[in-house]
Amino acid sequence: MNKIDTGIGISRRYLHDEVADRMRELIRTGEMEPKARINEGELTERFGISRTPLREAIKILATEGLLELLPNRGARVASISEAELEEMLEVIAGLEATAGDLACRTISEAEIDAIEVDHRAMVAAWKAGDEAGYFSHNRQIHEGIMAASRNGILANIYESLSGRIQRSRYSARQTPDQWARAVSEHEHMIVLLRARDGAALATLMREHIRGKKTVIAANYGVAEAG
Repeated sequence: MNKIDTGIGISRRYLHDEVADRMRELIRTGEMEPKARINEGELTERFGISRTPLREAIKILATEGLLELLPNRGARVASISEAELEEMLEVIAGLEATAGDLACRTISEAEIDAIEVDHRAMVAAWKAGDEAGYFSHNRQIHEGIMAASRNGILANIYESLSGRIQRSRYSARQTPDQWARAVSEHEHMIVLLRARDGAALATLMREHIRGKKTVIAANYGVAEAG
């Protein structure tokens, strides 16, 4: 995942929205980790802004569940409980299943070709043991299918929710068997996209996301029930 450019001051009209975007990306890339306190002084200096737009941005991210407000103690990056993780993954699985179904109705051959290019690069990274490259292309495949669904509301809900576990989902260490299974499922995604088999792709996407629970839970230090 590319790092955001934090060396340029913020100059857009709605400062708090831009600040929220920057902070959201820091959380998603893992630079701001779960339970990390928000250092207002450091961020105002980093972004070249005053505390007012920063605090407005903090409120926005708190409503999204990315930050937790602490009474008289500022804010911190939200953590995730076992129950929350279970619920979030089920919803994300449903959103990706819906995206897969819709994409099969609207996706172009050029879009499938682009997804397949990412898939081949992902496989090459997997064979080379390049985890960063593997997860980067993995993410682009899922985002490509979501974009091909042509449903803005679905994409917005997905982006907001998946942001809370994005770093863990796309960077958590996997066993060789888990890697092999994920690659095999991605192979099948391409086949189903080519066949425009929305029902089968929806089923595959749902199970693919459910299969991530163990590695994501481990990254958060959450013990899987059972």
